[in-house]
Amino acid sequence: MKKLSVWTMSLLMSLSVFYGGITTAQIQTTKSGDTHKLIGPYLQNMTPHSVTIAWAVKTGSTLVEGKNNTYKKQVSRYTYHTSRLTGLKPDSTYTYDILQDGTDAGKGTFRTFPDRVEPFHFCVLGDTRTRHSVHQQVVNRIIEEKPLFVINTGDLVANGNDISLWETFFDINKDLIRHVPYYTVLGNHEKDSKNYYDFFDLPGNERYYFFSVGDALFVVLDMEGPDYETPRYLSPKSREIFWGKVSKQYFDQEKAWLENLLTIHDDAGYIFVFFHPTWYSIHLSRVAEAARRRAYWGDIFERHHVQVVLNGHDHYYEHAFHGGTHYIVTAGGGAPLYNTDAIQPETIKYKKIEHFMRIDVGPEKATLKAIQLDGTILDDFSVNKRQ
Repeated sequence: MKKLSVWTMSLLMSLSVFYGGITTAQIQTTKSGDTHKLIGPYLQNMTPHSVTIAWAVKTGSTLVEGKNNTYKKQVSRYTYHTSRLTGLKPDSTYTYDILQDGTDAGKGTFRTFPDRVEPFHFCVLGDTRTRHSVHQQVVNRIIEEKPLFVINTGDLVANGNDISLWETFFDINKDLIRHVPYYTVLGNHEKDSKNYYDFFDLPGNERYYFFSVGDALFVVLDMEGPDYETPRYLSPKSREIFWGKVSKQYFDQEKAWLENLLTIHDDAGYIFVFFHPTWYSIHLSRVAEAARRRAYWGDIFERHHVQVVLNGHDHYYEHAFHGGTHYIVTAGGGAPLYNTDAIQPETIKYKKIEHFMRIDVGPEKATLKAIQLDGTILDDFSVNKRQ
């Protein structure tokens, strides 16, 4: 997102936040013959001393018509707004109200990250793009867990270019993300859409980034790359040249960034890495694709003693282990489930089931639980703090 609000606001980032008090902002609503719609507020990019409050306001719609009425659709238009709040106290609770209109529509609360090493827990889900009723059930269960933050492993929506799907996504998540920071991973269904970057205000370059809580490092990678719209007419040989001359340059840069990041953060007690496509696939049609991915990235995670890598993409739960690193596929957030028809030697546990994960980070170990919607613990294991 990376923009400041252009609407009139009474919220001054450096002055108007009070511990235990109310942060307020007034926005002027401009109606243009369309029903006013507010997406948000929601929380982004939390630290011990700052947070971004984001929201979007519908300002109208565009009518798109096909010849002879073969296609007709109203496409919503939004303006996107953020307010970066700084000077906050760590591990402290705040309330805010972006509307200040006497309703609860613009209200929320948040708790800043701690600035010291202490226990906390967070939740992970993935592939929430379809079966919205299932997605809602997963979100409701995560709310019950009261996580410090949430990470989605990608494919948030079925088509990132369709604004109506983002409207549904934010409606499902509204009771969660106004109180809990929500971090995202680029999936193939996001399609590198401008909508994705308009809605989210993530650290770094927003494609791949990192943040930390206590002595835990969280690294989010982009395994999809920019959407270059590779022409369909390219021959297999030309596609290979396209990869080498265009796409590979992007991933080489990201790979160098990751190598440097993991080296610098070698003292981290815990390292969790997130990206969308699987490292070890047990869905037959994607086994070769995963193998190519491992061939390119090599042993970078195991060499740097990353304890856990979490993926989406394949719609099931899988727990694999190799070289001291646990590889988790957590993609039971709503998308239709896939068959588990190519179990790998590294696979420890798997199940074709809707689920999410709760991860508790403690002073000496982190405990990871895969939880089904009925509360059944699907998988439960721990990793020790890095020495």
